[in-house]
Amino acid sequence: MPTFRYIMIFDFLKNVSSKSSNGDEAEMGFLDHLEELRWHVIRAAIAIVFFASLALVYQEWIFKNIIFAPKNPEFATYHFFCWLSEKTCFSPPDLPLITRELGEQFFIGITVSIYLGFIISFPYVFFEFWRFIKPGLHENEKKVAGGLVLATSFLFTTGVLFGYYLISPFAITWLGSYTVGVEAVNSPTLASYVNYLTMFTIPTGLAFELPIVVYFLAKTGIVGPQIMKKYRRHALLVIFIVAAVITPPDALTQILVGVPVYILYEISIIIADRVIKNKS
Repeated sequence: MPTFRYIMIFDFLKNVSSKSSNGDEAEMGFLDHLEELRWHVIRAAIAIVFFASLALVYQEWIFKNIIFAPKNPEFATYHFFCWLSEKTCFSPPDLPLITRELGEQFFIGITVSIYLGFIISFPYVFFEFWRFIKPGLHENEKKVAGGLVLATSFLFTTGVLFGYYLISPFAITWLGSYTVGVEAVNSPTLASYVNYLTMFTIPTGLAFELPIVVYFLAKTGIVGPQIMKKYRRHALLVIFIVAAVITPPDALTQILVGVPVYILYEISIIIADRVIKNKS
């Protein structure tokens, strides 16, 4: 079975490298293949830099209305849970942000701009990736190109928004309210706040790409529905361990992360099953 999987991977890569990006059957050398990959990477990088530059221009507005919003009691999530019931109502503590390094605000501004550039340009980045591997696919597989790019962009955006509007408010409230005694006051640095906010959003967006990853792994024969069903309980344990690592140590936040990802795991089993049936 492992030998069969390696052969399928080799054939897939061979198909990619033997066709040009415009669909011609002309043979491409290894260096030509690398040159084509380089230009895909360059175009993706230009897109990230472009949107990062825009974010840098509107930096003050972005920090006020996006970055600092989850620590504001007027944030939409707090209003929503208070609207649901008094028992679910919560709000963040007062968290004054400080800077300890002279250039901290400058470097954090650059970092946030790059992160936003990556998030905004992610659909195009994946589109360039798809253009690179598309020549190695069969005609019936190419038909799903548009849908796959759309699904990938949707899942990533959904994951980022999920982390921003659900995980971040709970995490900021819990971590900001936790104390070991009256002598310790929570006054996080700007860098600490941004790092945590990043951890709650971008990794969640990538985690939501699980069905897409399984789709490609099933295509190459590395993963199939049977093995995913066999290790379902192990996957559940791993998912909640990862959720515990990327979230504060409270059960509610871990459940908020773990449950959606496990649902995506079950959806991935269905996707892998359909891929295998279409190949047979």
